[in-house]
Amino acid sequence: MSESSTTDKPAARPPRGGGPFGGMNLPAEKALNFTASGKRLVGKLRPERLWLALVFGLAVISVTFAVLGPRLLGEGTNLIFSGIVSKALPTGTTQAAVIDQLRASGDTARADMLSGMTLTPGLGIDFAMLSTVLFWALALYVLSSVFSWLQAFVLNGIVQRTVYRLREEIEAKINRLPLSYFDKRPRGDLLSRVTNDVDNISQSLQQSLSQVVTSLLTVIGVIVMMFLLSPLLALIALVTVPLTLVITALIAKRSQKLFVGQWRNTGELNGQIEETFTGHALVKVFGRQKEVEERFTAKNEELYEASFGAQFISGLIMPAMTFIGNLVYVAIAVAGGLQVASGAMQLGDVQAFIQYSRQFTQPLAQLGSMANLLQSGVASAERVFDLLDAEEQSEDLQEAETPEGMHGRLVFEDVSFRYTPDRPLIADLSLVAEPGQTIAIVGPTGAGKTTLVNLMMRFYEIDSGRILLDGVDVAQMTRRDLRSRMGMVLQDTWLFGGTIRDNIAYGRPESTEEEILDAAKATYVDRFVHSLPDGYDTVLDDEGGNVSAGEMQLLTIARAFLAKPSVLILDEATSSVDTRTEVLVQKAMSALRAERTSFVIAHRLSTIRDADLILVMESGRIVEQGSHADLLAAGGAYHALYEAQFAAPIADEV
Repeated sequence: MSESSTTDKPAARPPRGGGPFGGMNLPAEKALNFTASGKRLVGKLRPERLWLALVFGLAVISVTFAVLGPRLLGEGTNLIFSGIVSKALPTGTTQAAVIDQLRASGDTARADMLSGMTLTPGLGIDFAMLSTVLFWALALYVLSSVFSWLQAFVLNGIVQRTVYRLREEIEAKINRLPLSYFDKRPRGDLLSRVTNDVDNISQSLQQSLSQVVTSLLTVIGVIVMMFLLSPLLALIALVTVPLTLVITALIAKRSQKLFVGQWRNTGELNGQIEETFTGHALVKVFGRQKEVEERFTAKNEELYEASFGAQFISGLIMPAMTFIGNLVYVAIAVAGGLQVASGAMQLGDVQAFIQYSRQFTQPLAQLGSMANLLQSGVASAERVFDLLDAEEQSEDLQEAETPEGMHGRLVFEDVSFRYTPDRPLIADLSLVAEPGQTIAIVGPTGAGKTTLVNLMMRFYEIDSGRILLDGVDVAQMTRRDLRSRMGMVLQDTWLFGGTIRDNIAYGRPESTEEEILDAAKATYVDRFVHSLPDGYDTVLDDEGGNVSAGEMQLLTIARAFLAKPSVLILDEATSSVDTRTEVLVQKAMSALRAERTSFVIAHRLSTIRDADLILVMESGRIVEQGSHADLLAAGGAYHALYEAQFAAPIADEV
């Protein structure tokens, strides 16, 4: 539009430091509410509860097989050790006789150790039994891996479907948000929430869900097996649980805020980069590369410090858990050795218990190390939920009214509007636009010209009064119906990646090829299209880089022509075309405006001399209205604007 958002609503947008050179002085992010946001994130998995039950069942089977493995390997060790000891004993005697003989000779330590074993003197290792035990141990580990793979496969589908629905929810939410939401936020930060934060949520769910379920089940299964083997050693291992929880909580508490800062700074840096790239030519023109680089370096440094701090502090969890696990390993090895020496346990049972102690501390360490991943994911989720919780535009009425016909009679009745409560902009504005009239709106920057158009389109809701289109209050119409009756051509052109034909047909997708060509010829698009290599099939990039600015403007005008609206809004629509093309476009627009209401926002008064009615706005009010000749003769505000544009340059030349 011909006026920036800041001119009509200066208080609506947080200070950003002035275009591509300004600072990103955004308000600080609120502290992370980990519990509430985490519960809400888990709630997004509710539609997948049956699949989650399957994942849990597969995890139970996988963990059960994995937990039974060390017990079988312990039995194998017992067979080997017992066989070696049995081989050393004299054949023909019994285990009881050997033990009695050792006690009689005073070697009670060996007697106690042998009493806890199953021996057959002179027999040696039972390789048949050992082979059977090892086969079943291998089978258990293979089956555990197969079920673990199935669990990961199913879980991957759950996470991706959940993220798919989340992206759909975000897309639908964006379409329901009012224009004021986007006016107040940098586009780069919004894009970061939709892309980076959603990807981080996906990664966090993918990695944490599987590990959380597997680790918890492993801890439970290992505790059961440890108590079956030795209650004493199990109690020693359980000492680590409260210690692990305390250390994890202390570290996680410090890293939460840093993760919030990491993703906030990521969004702000994206916003800064997007802003700089958009105004790249302006940066070059004013030679502000150095300032832009300094701003980028400063923000990049903030992101580095937040990311480094978050990852470093949360990364302390795993080494701390490993240290505690090693202490428990030593304690169990010493206590287990004493148990074997006393005959209370066999060597294979101690070996199995040591394996279980590693299996016990490893999932605890994994749960601790996942704290940084979970915090990062929940921090991103909170940013996404902040978007999803944003106030939406009011819903359309279920029993909406529809005007009869497409005449384009527009009436403003005592319309008042303000962007902020303490700064009135438009007050008690009334006007009538009859079908077929061309109404020009002129005035200084910030007078409310663009705001008037925004109110027509219901981009913003009025505070009081009514706007009627063909006798129906626009507030009683659906936005889709209202906007389908209006066509708008902006000063800032917008084209999407696609062919020239597709860009023109965007105004009315169901148009025929003949209608598209007629619109192109009427707006003189056809004149330059044939000079392009592929004609109407020429593919444009999203910036329209392979056509000139004037040609882009003509394409947007052709799009509006094709839509054939009852109300046409032209916001400095010919500002990017040359003088000759402007004359041709003005002629084409005259044909288009027949029997349709046209609003023309103009800074160049030469383009609106033939308007049926000229409205002169100042501070949100219509201070003058009339034809070009009448307003000049009145010698008021319009005369002053006209003199400023034409008389002053003539005086300068003289």
